[in-house]
Amino acid sequence: MNNEQVIILFRDYLSIEKRYSHNTIISYTDDIYSLVHFLDREQFGELLTVSSRTARFYTATLHENYKPKTIARKISSLRSFYNFLNREELTKDNPFKEVELPKQQKKLPQFIYPEEIDTLFNSIKTDKPIGKRDKLILEFLYGTGVRVGELCSVKLKDIDFYQNLVLIHGKGSKDRYVPIHNLLSKRLEDYILTTRNEFLKRADIKENNSLLLNFRGTSLSQRGVRLIIKRILDNSEETFNLSPHKLRHTFATHLLNNGADLRSVQELLGHAHLSSTQIYTHVSKEKLKESYMDAHPRAKRKR
Repeated sequence: MNNEQVIILFRDYLSIEKRYSHNTIISYTDDIYSLVHFLDREQFGELLTVSSRTARFYTATLHENYKPKTIARKISSLRSFYNFLNREELTKDNPFKEVELPKQQKKLPQFIYPEEIDTLFNSIKTDKPIGKRDKLILEFLYGTGVRVGELCSVKLKDIDFYQNLVLIHGKGSKDRYVPIHNLLSKRLEDYILTTRNEFLKRADIKENNSLLLNFRGTSLSQRGVRLIIKRILDNSEETFNLSPHKLRHTFATHLLNNGADLRSVQELLGHAHLSSTQIYTHVSKEKLKESYMDAHPRAKRKR
């Protein structure tokens, strides 16, 4: 089998058996093609003939252009790729199995404070339909902690107003229910009954089950949501950086700071492993320190 045939076989495996998202499959494929370009440039043969020595040489070249986190992701993709080839008996060994991953500096997730969140909400004018939708988007991201892709995938049928729950279609086709607070529920109901219908009137096709629509009445994209968050930040005149994922970090941090248990936050975020959620405990220690400084007699006296 040639390189193209092998890659197509792996893509089918990721799509059909692993049920990975389109974007995840593209990421895996890009990492494999990076290796293909290297093999062609250095005349090192095909994907099925890569040796452990070639794998180490390729990894060394990655350090010239990429950060440790990106290198680690590329090597991880290739390990998965060759594990699949081993399973299909197309290769005997995994040349990337013994490749040492670069050490990464652990960064704490960035978040914003409650008063900064309030400033963002107060900056949005809701006298026009776009403002109402934008405020709903901010309320939804901060109120549920969902990923931007998950938000854009929400359909009207996924919202249960009776139980105040929304069905979220997460990574790897893993669904979960996330509760919505009363204010978010009211904003959703108002948006669906008024604003969304106004947008839908502008569309050529009137049937659209997506919750979020753009001004033309078609489904709102992830890029569209990011631009909306940027516009909200610009209008608020705040100086910090903001993204949908930073709102996800903020959601988790604020819950832990206010007494939520780690296991519940894991379920809300849709993390497969508790270790992915534990990073937020480091952030919430700031709240612990603040409580200590405010409560301990000696600390209070010094302050």
